[in-house]
This record gives sequence, structure tokens and C-alpha cells, in this order.
Amino acid sequence: MKTKKRDTRWMVSVALMAAIVVVLANTPLGMIQLPIIKATTVHIPVIIGAILLGPMAGGILGGVFGVCSLVSNTMAPTLLSFAFSPFMSTTGFPGVIKAIWISVGCRILLGVIAGWVWILFTGKWKMNSLIALPLTGFIGSMVHTVTVMGSIYFLFAQQYAQAKEVAISAVWGLVMATVTASGIPEAIAAAILVTALGKVLLSTLKRAMIIPSEAK
Repeated sequence: MKTKKRDTRWMVSVALMAAIVVVLANTPLGMIQLPIIKATTVHIPVIIGAILLGPMAGGILGGVFGVCSLVSNTMAPTLLSFAFSPFMSTTGFPGVIKAIWISVGCRILLGVIAGWVWILFTGKWKMNSLIALPLTGFIGSMVHTVTVMGSIYFLFAQQYAQAKEVAISAVWGLVMATVTASGIPEAIAAAILVTALGKVLLSTLKRAMIIPSEAK
């Protein structure tokens, strides 16, 4: 009976976190429009959800994030929307599959990896949460940036070069510049916010018996 009650609370918690992801994804705070791409903070609740509720919840929340990104890039396209929306594909069916991977697959991967990183840090390595939280936030955010931008480079290098009006040989440098200029600040922000919010929420969910009391 207790397990069933806890499972219900877990599902409700995932639904609430998913609602936060949807709200952020549809406000300027969640996806900030830049001239060539949408910078995001939506990955932060995905990481927090993965920490609080586990890798499966992280994957679900990442999937919600990905669908929101897909819809956003379809309804309000930018020069790079071909890499995030199957409906904006310029290379036929292969482009559709690639866009779904980048918009949805990479975000699911983000949530799953963040959840397992947290388990590794606090479970196997017995790391204090004040250290594990910022590290998980930073790593999760960088996983998101690297997988998305890396996938764009390996799957859409030619289209990316055309969108940026540069030679294809310059794409690698532009991708790395994005990872450095946007990815690292996003990761630092994630580390700070995940720590600030995660510590409070961990205590709250432990009292509600949604997560084990052993989690520090």
C-alpha cells in the first residue's frame, strides 16, 4: 500500500515538473530568442526533476522539453529550425529523423544522464548534496549543449554552413564558439539554480516520502 501511494506521489510530482517545463518552454524565461538559435533554461527543471525523481522521470521531462522545442521551432522558426523540427526539414525523411533526434532524443538523454550522474555521486560515491547538486547541474547542462551542438555538427554541418553563410570548414569553429559562449554560462547558471532549488526540494520530497530518506 505504501509503495502504491509513493508511486502515485511520484507520478503527480513528474506531472507537476512537466507542467513547469511546459510553462517555461512557452515564456521568454524558458526559451530566449537569439538571432540564430533559441537559448534555453528549460533544461534546468529537467535536471532538477532527474535529481529528485530519478533517471526515468528525467527522461520523461526531457521528452516534454523536446516536444516543446519541436513545436516552438515549427510555429516560430529560426534559421536553425531545420535541425529541431521535422516539419522544417530541407533534406527529406533523413532530415526528419535527424531533427527528431536533436529536438527530442538529445533532451531525453539529458534527463537520463543527469539522473544517473546524481545516483553515482550520492549513491556510489556518497558525495554530499552541496557538492553533488552543482556538479550534476553543470554536467547535465553541458551534456545538453554538447549533444545538441555536436549532433548539429555531425548531422547538419552543410545546412548549418548555409544558414550561417560560411564555408563548411568553418562550422566546427562556430559550434565550439557556441559551446563556449552559450554552453558554459548556461552550465554555470544551472549549477547555481540546481543547488539553490534542489536542496530545498530534496528536503520537501523526503518529508513527503516521494524519495528515500537516505538521499542527502
